[in-house]
Amino acid sequence: MKIGVIGSGNIGGNLGKHWAKAGHEVLFTSRHPEQLNDLVREAGGNSKAVSLDEAWEANADVYLLATPFKAIDELSELYAGEYGDKILIDATNPYPERDGEMAQEVKDSNRNASEYTAMKFNTAKTAKAFNTIYADHLKDRAFRETDKLAVPFAAQDEESKQVTQKLIEDIGFDSVYIGELKDTGIMDPDQKIYGKSTSRSNLESML
Repeated sequence: MKIGVIGSGNIGGNLGKHWAKAGHEVLFTSRHPEQLNDLVREAGGNSKAVSLDEAWEANADVYLLATPFKAIDELSELYAGEYGDKILIDATNPYPERDGEMAQEVKDSNRNASEYTAMKFNTAKTAKAFNTIYADHLKDRAFRETDKLAVPFAAQDEESKQVTQKLIEDIGFDSVYIGELKDTGIMDPDQKIYGKSTSRSNLESML
């Protein structure tokens, strides 16, 4: 698959490197792609650094959203013509202390964070994953044959469910499907399974 990584920090950078190792084509993005040369070298031959415009125009199969939550409004408006019918994996988290008033409004509203993202990227097929795991564990505990960590995920439709599950399992994590986007409140910051790096059985018992 061709995967556009929107946001190449700890989560996006590590996931992109893992997916490149697993054989996927990865487009790392930055407003200054030349600053990602070291990341591309680490990821290997299945990756390259591009601008945000180039990533959305590349017609990727999947886009990983791993930016600060406050970027969602601008990204969804700027690239509204590019993400229609694409699978979007939302790895963002609303932190009011970082993201400001819009994040607090989402936390105080009747919708959870993934529902807000899906509303903004309303023509995409949205899934939620990789927002609950510690960045260090995501980096260091991929590609394990035993003692695997579980990654919870939710999805808007069957296609986004299958693709997200595959991308979790391709890099050596167990996937745990928790349901539709309306069920992802337990994945949000300070909620039941946020920040829980654990096995499939332990995670399922929490659910």
